[in-house]
Amino acid sequence: MIALNEPVVVGNEIRFIKDAIKKNWISSFGNYNKQFDKFLSKITKSKNVISVSSGTAALHLALRVLGVDKNQEVIVPSLTFVASVNVIKYLNSNPIFMDVDYDHNLNIDKTIDFLEKKTFFKNNFTYNRKTKKKIRVLIVTHMWGNALDFYKLRKVCKKRNIFIVEDAAEALGTYYSYGKLKKQHVGTIGDLGCLSFNGNKIITTGSGGAILTNKKKLAKKILYLSQQAKDDPIRYTHNEVGYNYRLSNLNAAFGCGQITKLNKYILNKKKNYLFYSSYINKISGLKMLAPKNYSESNYWMNVLIIDKSIIKKTPYDFYKRLLVKGIETRLIWKPNHLQKMYKKNEKYRVILSEEIFNTCLCIPSSANLNKSKLKTICKAIKEIAIN
Repeated sequence: MIALNEPVVVGNEIRFIKDAIKKNWISSFGNYNKQFDKFLSKITKSKNVISVSSGTAALHLALRVLGVDKNQEVIVPSLTFVASVNVIKYLNSNPIFMDVDYDHNLNIDKTIDFLEKKTFFKNNFTYNRKTKKKIRVLIVTHMWGNALDFYKLRKVCKKRNIFIVEDAAEALGTYYSYGKLKKQHVGTIGDLGCLSFNGNKIITTGSGGAILTNKKKLAKKILYLSQQAKDDPIRYTHNEVGYNYRLSNLNAAFGCGQITKLNKYILNKKKNYLFYSSYINKISGLKMLAPKNYSESNYWMNVLIIDKSIIKKTPYDFYKRLLVKGIETRLIWKPNHLQKMYKKNEKYRVILSEEIFNTCLCIPSSANLNKSKLKTICKAIKEIAIN
């Protein structure tokens, strides 16, 4: 089986884990946690990095410290992994679903249009005209490792006193490449940025995530909440509800072995994308989703786009037939406004999210793919497309 996106373990991962076990540093305390955070800080240039147990935990903490509760709402793209939406419900708040663009990232113009037409500004806060609830946070995502340019939207949110949380779960190693943002890492533009190190990400800790922020006060609060909100660790006094969300030293040790190879993985993944593009873009009715030219992508995931006016097959048809050939693929996430638990939530001009769901497929993107496997994948896709 050619996997969709498998981890590559070829460095010091096992040696570092053995060292952590030998020193009995296996919980959330130990030198590897600190070392891993330093690596992330160096890569992202974020002043404060707090590693946590998952990308979902990172998003949950981010919304919590920004004050999201039952009296507030959060704007979020419908086309994203469900965790980005579930964390809103964890805090008894409600999502407002926005559409995406053809690059699969949040539609900036529609979001600004919603803020201008469907909200009002009073006493230095933005409120939803329909529900009269405060809109305090906007979540932007960097889908497939490709950066979203939300500079225009950021200016609007600043005027309206709306925080921005960047879901950069898939985008470690992705930078902007223009103007004042040149060489600035995604996840460091908004108020808080969230990363994931799940097993399928560009580097992994097995299970883990991190929060990025240049705001010391927010970082201090996040660290406090992630360690069960201990006000007095001797007498076990807790003045708030906290969480057991810190990354374990074992996971961090594995991550320290992975992260030194990040640039190599990005280079390999870029080669994969270029190979796919040179082959698949020549097949009538098929093309690869391309990263935007204003950024340096980490090329985390390759996405196949099917023109249904030419090829009368669905992504699921491709998925089933490729699986028979020993090639693992993945359907695009079902838009969240169509999910059973979110069908009643507000959505605004969400159209393209459904089209993308019905026309796109994630194809193998592992950093260790070789030309032989890439050729096998491309030939199989072509055979399905023309037969």
